[in-house]
Amino acid sequence: MSARRVGVLALQGGVAEHARMVEALGSQAVPVRRPGDLTRLDALILPGGESTTLLRLLDAFGLTQALADAARGLPTLGTCAGLILLARLGVLDVDVERNAFGPQVDSAEAVLPWRGGRVRAAFIRAPRVARVGDGVEVLSTWTDPRRPDEPASVVGVEQMSGTGGAGGAGGRIIGVAFHPELTGDTTIHRELLA
Repeated sequence: MSARRVGVLALQGGVAEHARMVEALGSQAVPVRRPGDLTRLDALILPGGESTTLLRLLDAFGLTQALADAARGLPTLGTCAGLILLARLGVLDVDVERNAFGPQVDSAEAVLPWRGGRVRAAFIRAPRVARVGDGVEVLSTWTDPRRPDEPASVVGVEQMSGTGGAGGAGGRIIGVAFHPELTGDTTIHRELLA
């Protein structure tokens, strides 16, 4: 895998964990704090954190439109609150329900199906995908073991992004309701960098 420049939104949340994982995979993690940081990137990660705070910080730092444009033009991964941001920015055609699996005290780890394999995931006040739009593929679902009578929830999706944007030709947008960076599972990050 050749070295890539991967922008990691660095305003709040799980920035360091994603940056370490990107670096461990032989790519360069580039902190994104202002619009100019979105140039010359090969991929983009929107980490988990607190989605309301992240949305406010995007506005305060003048990043909202630039980040949406970059996500439309680059392979992009949004984890947990990053999934919520992708939906709110209008670049991933899903509706997301915040804190769907309960408060932080109800955090859980699970092994989930992922493209014929498995991915180890941590759920922390995780959202769930309530609606999947046209052109969005469901990659993973999860049944909360504390609620076995409820149907499985959509927790991983992918959509091909448009053209243009900061990266040129576009790519895929992957949104997950969980944190693979906290379990050390590199499956999804390797896909993003491929």
